[in-house]
Amino acid sequence: MSYKITADTISNLNSYWHDAGRNLEWSSIFVLPPWLEAWWQVFGSGETYIRTVRQDESIIGISPLRIKNNTACFIGNIDVCDYVDFIVAHDHEEAFFNTLLDEIMKNGIKQLDLKHLRPDSTTLKSLVPLAAARGYQVITTPEDVNVEMDLPSTWDEYLESLSTRQRHEVRRKLRRLQEAGNLEFRFIADSASVLGAMDTFFKMFVDSRQDKAAFLTEKMEAYFRLLAANMAEAGLLRLGVLELDSQPVAQIICFDYNNCIYLYNSGYNPDYVALSAGLLSKVLAIKDSIEKGKRKFDFLKGSEIYKYHLGGKEVPLYRCLIDLK
Repeated sequence: MSYKITADTISNLNSYWHDAGRNLEWSSIFVLPPWLEAWWQVFGSGETYIRTVRQDESIIGISPLRIKNNTACFIGNIDVCDYVDFIVAHDHEEAFFNTLLDEIMKNGIKQLDLKHLRPDSTTLKSLVPLAAARGYQVITTPEDVNVEMDLPSTWDEYLESLSTRQRHEVRRKLRRLQEAGNLEFRFIADSASVLGAMDTFFKMFVDSRQDKAAFLTEKMEAYFRLLAANMAEAGLLRLGVLELDSQPVAQIICFDYNNCIYLYNSGYNPDYVALSAGLLSKVLAIKDSIEKGKRKFDFLKGSEIYKYHLGGKEVPLYRCLIDLK
């Protein structure tokens, strides 16, 4: 087999992503071109190390990497990109990683620092054993957890899957909120409406928790706005809005990709904390996802207790260091 590796750009990745004829595995929202573009435009520095490997004329894999101090890591960071991976066509992992490692060695890169990785990532399943077989030192350590759940086919099945206590709490809190006024939850998807609602989202975001207010620097806000614009244009953003008597009391940013709803960020009006507006916006997002036939709900990285109360299960996230010296 003949394999060719070439330097590439983020802008070119869009055409590869939209080409249904390619069998590349774009495993999550965090490796999609609109996501990479937003992160690089706001936070990027140094140089990208995007390499495309072809078998004859067919792309079999892409490395969405960047270089810093002779170390290659994924484009993105763990603050806003929960888990990442290489983009590889099924059954071409060995050829892709062998070709990539040969190229990396030629370019004087001394180390791969890859995080965060799911257990089912192509990095852990294919690159790690291959690198070890080549004699490189490989250190893999657990660093965080992701919390997610498979969705049943009905809302009643979901409620029955919860513990007796949590099922009672969800029903009680929903009933109390419904009794407080006219309740409506909906997802906004069109770009104009989403972008028009972002100011309200940011106010709720910073008002709901002090740590979120500290997190939302001017640069981070610019990133969130650009990310929202990019992902809305790609048709993947869903802004969940919970209203009571036509007034927004909580909002959540979600992404809809591959039959999975990713819960990315949230905020609520602290005047409605007694009514559990923030928590119930997530509950109602789960209900909406079930009714739309989604297969999975991903609470994403972090071990906040509400995720477990709502049925989430832990998936470990790893850091992988591969010493090429």
